[in-house]
Amino acid sequence: MIATNFSHVRNHFKEVCDRVVQDFDIAVITRKNDENVVLMSQAQYDNLMENLHIRESRANYEWLKESMKQAEEGKLVEFEAEDS
Repeated sequence: MIATNFSHVRNHFKEVCDRVVQDFDIAVITRKNDENVVLMSQAQYDNLMENLHIRESRANYEWLKESMKQAEEGKLVEFEAEDS
């Protein structure tokens, strides 16, 4: 995690954005009065939102846990992709 102040980000915005995207990192941008901001890549944001959505529904979360358990036990089923 990167923790830096607003002035540094303003002066090095491209570098901070590049690091966030390339290193899959998060930047906490500190500001006065504890009005901090978090900068993350869209890929990381999308992943976070997907995880929140899955955990929102207990049924979805239980289904995912069961699927992971089956995969760990080698209970996998292979499918051939159909050409459209």
